[in-house]
Amino acid sequence: MTDIGIFGANGRMGRALIEAIQNDDNVTLARALVRESSQWVGMDVGEVIGMGRQGLAISDNHQALGRDCDVMIDFSLAEGMLAHLALCVEHKLPMVIGTTGLSEAQLLQLDDAAKSIPIVFAANFSVGVNVMLSLLQQTAKVMGDEVDIEIWEAHHRFKRDAPSGTAMKMGQVIADTLERDLKQHAIYGREGDTGPRDAKSIGFATLRAGDIVGEHTALFADLGERLEITHKASSRLTFAKGAIRAAAWLKDKQAGLYDMQNVLGLG
Repeated sequence: MTDIGIFGANGRMGRALIEAIQNDDNVTLARALVRESSQWVGMDVGEVIGMGRQGLAISDNHQALGRDCDVMIDFSLAEGMLAHLALCVEHKLPMVIGTTGLSEAQLLQLDDAAKSIPIVFAANFSVGVNVMLSLLQQTAKVMGDEVDIEIWEAHHRFKRDAPSGTAMKMGQVIADTLERDLKQHAIYGREGDTGPRDAKSIGFATLRAGDIVGEHTALFADLGERLEITHKASSRLTFAKGAIRAAAWLKDKQAGLYDMQNVLGLG
């Protein structure tokens, strides 16, 4: 049994995590944390997700982390996540992180923390997305030098980073397979007279609208044929279930930086 704590328990992913944990017999929800003086403090976690009282109150006491949790999960924004990361390092607690849009400096902070605690960090915790990443690597090996490669993604209107972390991971997997520098070959938008397409470019297109949970497609297009590899998420529960799976896997691991490919045995 793995005792899990959640940072940002009142957020969209926080609520999905509560629901997924309550429906999983192999894990328990030990702590649900929100920012200090939040209006959610004191509410029962079950009331937050419409399941009725579950006997655990939402708390803003971040200093009590080490008492009852095996692993903490965090999908909050970068600034909050880094503060939570420092707490987990202080308390020697493993951490599952789904925060996207991190800067290079913030990624370096993550790398440094992983010297002290085990961390699973992934742009997307969906099992299907991580299988897709393996398919992209295989496809790029076979078709990559002969085709035009484009990636597009769609998310809800509230998402702040673009392209999504998953789209960027897709591009990075393809670029690494083809031994290309993504910073040099990525195209993040086209307008006006752009001239002929650079054969080595990897294009990104972004859509933000309504309540789209997440859609990602990689296109490998040649003259006469094209291959599209697509993943569509219809519920945040798929990400929550993946994060819980990662937390159970991480519980007894040594310090280091892991991803969902490691959790699923894909890399």
